[in-house]
Amino acid sequence: MKVAAIQMVSGMDAARNLQNALDFIALSADQDCELLVLPEYFCLLGARDTDKLSIAEDEGQGPLQDALREAARRLQVWIVAGTLPLKTHQADRVFNACLAFNPQGQQVARYDKMHLFAFDNGTEHYDEARVLQAGRSPVAFDLPSRDGATWRVGLSVCYDLRFPELYRTLQADLILIPSAFTHTTGQAHWETLIRARAIENQACVVAPAQGGQHENGRRTWGHSMVVDSWGAVLGSRDVGAGLVIAELDHAAMQQRRAQLPALHHRLL
Repeated sequence: MKVAAIQMVSGMDAARNLQNALDFIALSADQDCELLVLPEYFCLLGARDTDKLSIAEDEGQGPLQDALREAARRLQVWIVAGTLPLKTHQADRVFNACLAFNPQGQQVARYDKMHLFAFDNGTEHYDEARVLQAGRSPVAFDLPSRDGATWRVGLSVCYDLRFPELYRTLQADLILIPSAFTHTTGQAHWETLIRARAIENQACVVAPAQGGQHENGRRTWGHSMVVDSWGAVLGSRDVGAGLVIAELDHAAMQQRRAQLPALHHRLL
């Protein structure tokens, strides 16, 4: 299955960000990609955490979801929409939601980010819990690919990457990790964590990221990548908006699991 990890440097204009995302989606489809994955916060990295409240949508309706649904249907591709803000019952909170759309334009999965990032090194300060409401449940869905294989796809978002027990629960063939890692934490841990999640779960990983200097002053690490079930990096991009395209081999993944049946040897 040919996949595209879409790297962006999203700004403070949601309409412009959406158009940039749609342009990359179309470019990926033109290159015969079947699964296209956007990064976390693809639609907005605002001046303040609360800016995302102004573009929050009800599930199933809104300009962001409508545009992605239509793109999936028109281009006949699977789109996993990084994250976008969906409303909660509280006016000052949103879910950081990852939505999956099939080639018919139907939403087939929704995952609300469970682990909320906090970091303070004296100069950088982040606390997603100020605006985000944490999700409660892991989510995976089945993706029947054009070549006849069916992939069990596990959804996760950014900071979730640091919690390996989530991925054990997903029991996925393909793990998606749309992210907006800070430059500081990404430089230290990003590739190591991604390859570890691939190796220990004997699963492929598609990890699209925000990558560069943003209008709001934030600097993200980028280095979007696609990794196979042996932990090998199939493609990556350092910084700047663009695509990472790679072919995933379901049969090779199954063969590796048969040769090294570590998943069957688990005691806990």
